[in-house]
Amino acid sequence: MAVPDWWQSGVIYQVYPRSFQDSNGDGVGDLPGVTARLPYLAGLGIDAIWLSPFYPSPMADFGYDISDYCAVDPLFGTLADFDRLVTEAHALGLRIIVDLVPNHTATTHPWFVESRSSRNHPRRDWYIWRDGREGRPPNNWLSHFGGSAWTWDAASGQYYYHAYLSSQPDLNWRNPAVRFAIHDVMRFWLNRGVDGFRVDVMWHLMKDEQFRDNPPNPDYRPGRPGIERLLEVYSADRPDVHEVVAGLRQVVDEFPGRVLIGETYLPLERLAAYYGQALEGAHMPFNFHLLETPWTAPALRELINRYEAVLPPGAWPNWVLGNHDRPRLMGRLGEAGARLAALLLLTLRGTPTLYYGDEIGMPQSTIPADQISDPWGKSEPAMGRDPCRTPMAWSPAPAAGFTTGRPWLPLHSDWQRRNVAMMEADHTSLLTFYRQLIALRRRAPALHSGDYTDHPAPDGVLIFGRQHEGTRLEVILNLSDRMQTIDVAMRGAPQIMLSTDPQRPTGPCTGLCSLRPQEGLILDITDVNLKPLNAKKT
Repeated sequence: MAVPDWWQSGVIYQVYPRSFQDSNGDGVGDLPGVTARLPYLAGLGIDAIWLSPFYPSPMADFGYDISDYCAVDPLFGTLADFDRLVTEAHALGLRIIVDLVPNHTATTHPWFVESRSSRNHPRRDWYIWRDGREGRPPNNWLSHFGGSAWTWDAASGQYYYHAYLSSQPDLNWRNPAVRFAIHDVMRFWLNRGVDGFRVDVMWHLMKDEQFRDNPPNPDYRPGRPGIERLLEVYSADRPDVHEVVAGLRQVVDEFPGRVLIGETYLPLERLAAYYGQALEGAHMPFNFHLLETPWTAPALRELINRYEAVLPPGAWPNWVLGNHDRPRLMGRLGEAGARLAALLLLTLRGTPTLYYGDEIGMPQSTIPADQISDPWGKSEPAMGRDPCRTPMAWSPAPAAGFTTGRPWLPLHSDWQRRNVAMMEADHTSLLTFYRQLIALRRRAPALHSGDYTDHPAPDGVLIFGRQHEGTRLEVILNLSDRMQTIDVAMRGAPQIMLSTDPQRPTGPCTGLCSLRPQEGLILDITDVNLKPLNAKKT
C-alpha cells in the first residue's frame, strides 16, 4: 500500500484566530497568540492547523470580507508574525492551512472601489453588475444573511450581486483576469510556506450565465434560514464551477505536498463531484453531513455507507463534526455523546477536522442581545454564530487565560471548570481522552490509512472494522440509551485498546462485553478468529 500523504493520515484542527489567544490585551485573539499556543497543539497530537481569515478587513463578517488578500490585519499582527507562526509550526511538525476567500471581497477592496467607480473601468466586470427589472433587482436570488442578494448602486446605475452581506460583493469568476489575480494570491501565500488552503464557499464561485430565477423550495419550513426559501439551482453549484476548482488545484500542484480543501454544503452526490472526474479538483471537498445527520446508529450507518459509495475511485474521504458556523458538539450531544462522537470522527476512514475547544467540551454559549456581533445573528437571531465562537478557555484565571483585557465575546458559562489547565490535570477528562484517541490513531495505520468494513450490529449499535496489512480493528459504538451486551466469545481474546469510559481498563475482553449507554470501544481483533457478533439488551 502506498504511503499516505500527510493530509490523508493526519488530523486537522481549526483555529478561529479571534477566539484562540490574545497576546496584547485588546480582547481579540491574534497570530502571536496562536504561536504561543503551538506547544499545546503539538501536545494534543494534531498534524495541521487551519486558520480562519486574518487578512485586512472592515470586519463586517469578521474577516470574510477582505480588503487586501496579501497582508495581515493589524488586529491580528503583521506579516512577520505570520512568517514566525509558520516557521515555529513547521519546527514542531505542524502544517499550516489558511482560508482562501475567492468568492467575494469587501466593498473597500481596491478592486471593487475601481469597479464601482465607472461602468467603463477595466475592472467593472471583475464583479457581477446587472440592470434591474422594472425598478426591481435583476432576479429573485437571496442573500445568505437575509433579503435580496442584489444592492442598487446609485452612482453607476446598476445592481451588484452579493451572496452574503451587501458589503461582500461577489467576484466574477467568468472573467479570466479574476482567476489570474486569485491564483497569484495563492502563490503569494504558498511561497510563504503555507501547506494548503481551505476554500471558502467553493460551490458558489460560478453563477448561471442567464441569471435565471431560483425556484421555490417545496420543503421549506418556517424557522429555517431565509436562504432556504428558494433552491439555489442557478446561484450556486453550477456545472462549470469544476473548471474553476481544477484551476485552483493546478496552482496548488505547482508546490509539492500542499492540499486544497473546499467548503461544500451539498448533498453527497454533488459534493463528490468536487473531487473532479479524474481527481483533478479539490483533494478534499469538506463533508459536513455528520453535522446534520440524526445521532442514531441506522442514520449514521446509512450516511457512512452512502458516502463511501459515491466517492470517485481513489478519492480520499473526510469528516467534520464542528466549525465556526455550526452549533458546538457539546451543545448538540452532551458529555457522553461528545466522547462517542470523537471516537467516531477519529476512527472513520478519512481525514478528521476538529474545531478548537471541542476537545475540552466547550458548550454552545448564550450571548446577550446587546453583545451579539455576528451579522447573521443580527438579521436572523436563531441562526447566530457567536455562540460557537466564544474565546478558548485556557485556565481558571481571569478571562480564562485568553486575554488580560475584556474578551470580544463573553466566555462560555462553564469556563472555570472546562478549561485546558483543569482538564490536563484530570486523567479522566475529555481532553485526556482526545489525546489518547489521537495518539492511538497516529500509531495505528489501520485507523489513519486502513480499509473500512461495515459490520452487522444489534439495534442501537454501530460496528465497523478497520484493516491494514494484517491488522484488524473493530470499532463498537453504543448509540442507544440502554446497556448493550456484545458477545465477543471467539477463539482468542480481543484486546480493548480504548474506551470512551475512562473507568474501563484496557486489555483482553472475553465472553460478554457490556457497553454502557453512549459508550464506544476500539478492539484489536488481529489474532481473533471472527464469528458474527451477537448482542443482548440488558
